[in-house]
Amino acid sequence: MRVFNTEGPVRPEKHYSIAPLSRLDLGRILSLIRQERYFVLHAPRQTGKTSTLLALRDLLNSGEAGSYRCVYANVEGGQAARDDVGRAIRAVLAQIELRAQAMGDESLVEWPQTLERIGPEAALGAVLTRWAAASPTPLVLLIDEIDCLIGDALLSVLRQLRAGYDERPERFPQSVVLCGVRDVRDYRIHSAAEDALVLGGSAFNIKAQSLRLGDFTRAEVDTLLGQHTEETGQAFSAEALDAVWRQTQGQPWLVNALCERACTSEDGSMADVVENDVLNAQEALILSRETHLDQLADKLSEARVRRVVEPILTGGEERGFTAEDIEYTRDLGLIADADELRIANPIYAEVLPRELTYAAQAGLVQDAAWYLDARGGLDMAALLSAFQVFFRENAEHWIERFDYKEAGPQLLLQAFLQRIVNGGGRIEREYGLGRGRTDLLIIWPYEDGVQRFVVECKLLHPRKALERTIEEGVRQTRGYMDRCAADAGHLVVFDRDPDKPWADKVFCREVREERAVPTPVTVWGM
Repeated sequence: MRVFNTEGPVRPEKHYSIAPLSRLDLGRILSLIRQERYFVLHAPRQTGKTSTLLALRDLLNSGEAGSYRCVYANVEGGQAARDDVGRAIRAVLAQIELRAQAMGDESLVEWPQTLERIGPEAALGAVLTRWAAASPTPLVLLIDEIDCLIGDALLSVLRQLRAGYDERPERFPQSVVLCGVRDVRDYRIHSAAEDALVLGGSAFNIKAQSLRLGDFTRAEVDTLLGQHTEETGQAFSAEALDAVWRQTQGQPWLVNALCERACTSEDGSMADVVENDVLNAQEALILSRETHLDQLADKLSEARVRRVVEPILTGGEERGFTAEDIEYTRDLGLIADADELRIANPIYAEVLPRELTYAAQAGLVQDAAWYLDARGGLDMAALLSAFQVFFRENAEHWIERFDYKEAGPQLLLQAFLQRIVNGGGRIEREYGLGRGRTDLLIIWPYEDGVQRFVVECKLLHPRKALERTIEEGVRQTRGYMDRCAADAGHLVVFDRDPDKPWADKVFCREVREERAVPTPVTVWGM
């Protein structure tokens, strides 16, 4: 029986899968290869890059797309060499030889002597020249994980590929595909030898195009899950299918990891999957801090990522980032490939604030039982009142410890709420550049049903009056309440004016509409 794949290349006989080459413009790729072009294929981690390269290799070697000799090589092993060019080139050549030999090609066996004779700065080019000259058909080289190489080692590989470019196809590979997380233009390579920053675009200016492998479409997600249903009989309800797509937006690893958990029950039964199973699986996946999510969160500490992500988290208008920052953050898969700057999918939107506040959550002494009534309902007013006291006493201490200080107030509130809600409910988050606020929806199951609370956060802009901010925030809160069918709404206004006394910042009031039987919005000043 096949399974959902969460690590390594797809093997169709073992994994539910979408044909890798169907996710690319194959005609365009084959045209580039026929035209003897060198190009880049990039995508976020665990999107299917390696599976796609292996499928492309098999197609080119089958003769169906023309007569080629195609070899795939993963050069990740050269990462440990860092700036040691000799060690890195040895690792790259060893990997290429290993892959070529596995396909019956013995042309590279003398590479150690070449490396010894002419040195690492020319050995890769010399070996490729001799190999291409000896090949009866044009040589195509697929280099995977190219951006794992570091510093002078990466520079050396790029420059040697560029140096032999004019000799293709008779004495150099007809086509080279560089594959990694980022486009080569995003490589900022610090050369220890030159004591300078070298941009990847200048080191590899022979690149014809950059192709990006996208996420699954909705139809592909449904097809993948349909394979599971066909083989096991375990169906997904329509709401569950919607939830898988909504929460993952088709990110391949998330789709597979989420469904793997949603389809596995504690008692081993194969009951049909409903929406709540998907949401429970999401929470378990986030709490597990799987390697994929952990690697993604690790990028948050980079300055060019922070410049993009922080204003998204706050909903602010200020834009201190560049177009290159946006492209880099998008290449990592953190933000969506869309006109609006937003986090790529709801699961990542949940992971990012949790990761940024992980230490704060661990350090909070709070217990959900303190804020529950006799029937297990959540007393949201008591919870926010407690946070108001906590924020007044601890805000500066905690916000100073955050890397994302502009988003510090919202992040601290989310850490406080998460600490409590982890005890039995969940938080859904909405934020995006220019929204002017952060929207939180707290969903809390209890004895009488399910409570739904909206909490909206706004920063008081120095040039905007408090009452105007409250008026705008209440209107936005009511709109979100209507959309979420919430039981109550709360607006939290953070005043970060260091010269204003706390007595003027801290308040609580209800704002009611004049229409009949309105649900009040409680405004909390902090």
